[in-house]
Amino acid sequence: MPERARLRVGVLASGRGSNFQSMVTAAAEGRIPAEVVLLLSDRPGAGALEFARARGIPAEVVEPREHPGREAHDKALIDLLEARRVGLVCLAGYMRILGSGFVEHFRGRLLNIHPSLLPAFPGLHAQRQALEHGVAVAGATVHFVDEGTDTGPIVVQAAVPVLPDDTEASLSDRILAAEHRIYPEAIRLFAEGRLRIEGRRVRILEEGRA
Repeated sequence: MPERARLRVGVLASGRGSNFQSMVTAAAEGRIPAEVVLLLSDRPGAGALEFARARGIPAEVVEPREHPGREAHDKALIDLLEARRVGLVCLAGYMRILGSGFVEHFRGRLLNIHPSLLPAFPGLHAQRQALEHGVAVAGATVHFVDEGTDTGPIVVQAAVPVLPDDTEASLSDRILAAEHRIYPEAIRLFAEGRLRIEGRRVRILEEGRA
């Protein structure tokens, strides 16, 4: 059987892109059969851009003011991703809402990571929400993106205990460490063809069954 081609991954990030960095590192170390071929950001000052360019990864800024309207902005993103023949798009702290056209274009090939055990605490400030609700366990979730807010089918989750003296910052740091583990794992499973979306569920096929 011929060897499966390495998955071409495109990443959208608005900030420092620490999850983007974890993907690049995992790919470089051979832990995932994938290559990050493009980084896109809506913010010229995003730290992720500097990291990408320092490692020779093509990086582009798609500023909303240069593409007024969500549809025009999304089309600019799609055109750049398609030009690089991207097979999977990963959101890594991308703070701009993507339209239904973008989601539909990449349906089943669009992943996001969220700092909670979804469906608990969707949206912004999930770590703060967890502390305010007094939960004993928080965590992180990688999920396929649909038209809702953090509502897509769940791929991988990691639990993170909430400590009695936790602050939003300390809990966020520990959740982020979990994110750096599970996002590359989700990409690996996708690259190996082992993810099957079945309604609201994602079934993970046994190795060698893809």
